[in-house]
Amino acid sequence: MAGNAQYEELVRQFGAFGAVKRELGRIMPADCPSGSATVLTLLDRHGDIRMSKLSELLSVDMSVTSRQVAQLAERGWIERSPDPADKRSRILRLTPAGHAQVGELTRRTTQLLAERLGDWSDEEVGQLTRLMARLRASFDDCRTAPPPVPPPRPPAAPPPAAKTTRTPAST
Repeated sequence: MAGNAQYEELVRQFGAFGAVKRELGRIMPADCPSGSATVLTLLDRHGDIRMSKLSELLSVDMSVTSRQVAQLAERGWIERSPDPADKRSRILRLTPAGHAQVGELTRRTTQLLAERLGDWSDEEVGQLTRLMARLRASFDDCRTAPPPVPPPRPPAAPPPAAKTTRTPAST
């Protein structure tokens, strides 16, 4: 297991990772901020999903999801339709324009990563990808795992037995 010094360095690296995210954000089209890009990417990855599932995947309140979805629907990138199983719920799906937008986002981010990591070997890029996937899985496991159950208490010890003494007459 890693020592505290390694975890402290990891925390510093996570802080510095903000610069990477900011640069990725700068290359996004002006009408598609990072929150919108995340929603589009999730819909592309998961296909048609309920609004509640999207909210869960984003780890945000339903009201936040609703606003993001409304903005994307106004741009024509997603459509909302009633859920046949529950008319109160909505199913979200990418439109052809939404698929095109995801393609553009992918092209831009892939190009930036290819430029910035051009001096990395294929093996190094693969290793980073595997480690990042493992890190995400570690946090997903923590979020979805049930709370730890305390170990059962050992049964209470029976009270000490009364001492009996044998007398020669009781034998």
